[in-house]
Amino acid sequence: MNAPQATTPPETGIAAARMAGGTKVYGIGDTEVRALDGVDVEFEQGRFTAIMGPSGSGKSTLMHCSAGLDDLTTGTVHIGDVELGALSERDLTLLRRDKVGFVFQAFNLLPTLTAEENLTLPMDLAGRKPDTAWLVDVIETVGLQDRLKHRPDELSGGQQQRVAVARALVSRPDIVFADEPTGNLDSVTGGEVLDFLRGAVDDLGQTLVVVTHDAGAAARADRVLFLADGRIVDEMTDPDPDRILDRIKAIGG
Repeated sequence: MNAPQATTPPETGIAAARMAGGTKVYGIGDTEVRALDGVDVEFEQGRFTAIMGPSGSGKSTLMHCSAGLDDLTTGTVHIGDVELGALSERDLTLLRRDKVGFVFQAFNLLPTLTAEENLTLPMDLAGRKPDTAWLVDVIETVGLQDRLKHRPDELSGGQQQRVAVARALVSRPDIVFADEPTGNLDSVTGGEVLDFLRGAVDDLGQTLVVVTHDAGAAARADRVLFLADGRIVDEMTDPDPDRILDRIKAIGG
């Protein structure tokens, strides 16, 4: 897939995921930490949203709760029309498997599987076959052609991250959540992965939510949300790196 220029897609008005009144509290009494504090947010279908903020601002908690990887203390989360809090653990697991893609900072690859087996694992578990042309395109874009038979301990950190990115995209999920997806990549490979993610939004209507500290990565997004103390304190559309850095400095990042 040729990497397109970042463009702002037309607004659909349809939320791929949304949170209403989202609060997440860890601990009690003197040890209480309010990681999210009454967050209302929608992630619009077919758009690329970046989440930024100082360390401890709640970025990863917002992503994990929005993706159904963690429960809110109060509030609701929907993926499409489905409220996650109303699901059994089994149904929640199935929804995450079938509708949501994840890219974790820690890769979360199975050490006994090859790179190819890791990246097709979600579809294998669902009993579905990947689109062959799309699978080849994903593998070529993230540069894994000659590493498919290698296990994670035979791959560099950057190569493992590329497997994780490919795994999140091969099933074309309704929404992909990514935690620092280029954090372990060199600038050239990171740029190629970001081009690919941007292209997945523009060409396929993929919905993408990325937690990042990198202003250059966030500038590829259609919208940037800024968090501080568990609250969304600002947002920016049509971002560029300089404006993003100015905004981060203003909120203490």
